[in-house]
Amino acid sequence: MLTKIVATLGPASLAPDTMREMVRHGVRIFRLNFSHADAAYFAPIIKTIRSLESEMGVPLTAMADLCGPKTRIGEVAASPRTVDKGEALLLGLPDERPDPARDDRVFVSLDVPELLAGLRVGMPVNLSDGLLQFHVTREIKADRLYEIEAQNAGLLSSNKGIAFPGKHHPMPALTPKDIKDLHEGLDVGVDAVAISFVQNAADVVQTKDEIKRHGVWAPVVSKLERQNAVDNLDEILAVTDAVMVARGDLGLECPIPQLPIMQKKIIRACRHAQRPVIVATQMLLSMVKNPIPTRAESTDVANAILDGADCVMLSEETAVGDYAVEAVKVMQQISENALEYYLERIQAPYAPKREKNPRKFVAYSACLIADNMESKAILCHTVSGTNARLTSSRRPRQPIYALTPDPRVMRFLNFSWGVKPRLLEFGRDGEADYMERVESFVDDCPDFAPGEAVVITAGRPTPGNDTPGTNEIKIYCK
Repeated sequence: MLTKIVATLGPASLAPDTMREMVRHGVRIFRLNFSHADAAYFAPIIKTIRSLESEMGVPLTAMADLCGPKTRIGEVAASPRTVDKGEALLLGLPDERPDPARDDRVFVSLDVPELLAGLRVGMPVNLSDGLLQFHVTREIKADRLYEIEAQNAGLLSSNKGIAFPGKHHPMPALTPKDIKDLHEGLDVGVDAVAISFVQNAADVVQTKDEIKRHGVWAPVVSKLERQNAVDNLDEILAVTDAVMVARGDLGLECPIPQLPIMQKKIIRACRHAQRPVIVATQMLLSMVKNPIPTRAESTDVANAILDGADCVMLSEETAVGDYAVEAVKVMQQISENALEYYLERIQAPYAPKREKNPRKFVAYSACLIADNMESKAILCHTVSGTNARLTSSRRPRQPIYALTPDPRVMRFLNFSWGVKPRLLEFGRDGEADYMERVESFVDDCPDFAPGEAVVITAGRPTPGNDTPGTNEIKIYCK
């Protein structure tokens, strides 16, 4: 598969046989949701992932998804209760709760002062995952207590999520729990870290600093769940390793009618920046309880692939659904059909923008040559993964074999469209030349028949430059 599948693990999918079937049908990345468990819980699961990786001969990636500062309201009296359109409620810090004998309005408590700071009359407030929408109508105590008016009727329950669309929150993306989970997750072997509720580049840099402090390298996936993150996309792309379009919370922050175009723009920006992008949330949600998806869900998955997403993700469908493996199979089938049309539509590899970027143009040239000669594959020798990601961003129809000596880079490249990452060990006679190593891989690889041609890209140091990056293209016939 060219588009990768991310599957969330949970009670419905933790059996090794279930995980094996999901890998067989295209899953390459397993999401570990740290909102519901800790590193100790995931440690044996990561061992199962490593065992399946060895057994099945394909790299598998364990991605820790940190909880982030997702905020929930406190207990609501007489919960659940119906809220009428136009009804006035109170929203405030717990110690601002009024005496019910003097004020019988429903009180919604929020024990996060930072979220109420700067809230002003006219600003929107969403409750119950966006099903209840309010506007602030009165500032009773600045930054502490407000009156909010319901814009629609609905059911209000305790401990539900709350969102303030468009409002900047002076809170870092990493909570103390996240920092603890990050370090413990790295200890048990997670390969990538997804951070929730990113707002700007500083959130990504903080996470990278924590990983560096741990003494390892792991890629950071920035989850776009707030309008601020979309507004700051360019600065986030400059520092992040990958992006997730997390449409659940993003759909609470942004007007839902704008979400489809927002998704397309984010995917396009990620491809131009050579950053893998995952599209997530409610992709096949009906398959939690049904063996087949709705027509709309099938179209949604296909459209994400036609937009150029590197990965599509399953959440509840594989974590708690009754048809975990079936959901993966359906996603694989939709992907295969969509990709056939996608390649037909683009016809040729994407040309780079007019810019001074020789490495991108080398990758583009390799794709053009492979397309012209109908090569079996493109092989990229890559230490950091950059060469393979540049090639992937051109969207060639040939599979990209990314050969790297670094296991962490190998598993990171599972996020990139069309890339088959492989660990490259020194071959016959311990040859040191990059190109010779790749040729030895081709000679030994059963994927290529004698006489078949491939295109190879690599970097060869020169007297004036010890680290030139990709500077060589070669046509090699086995």
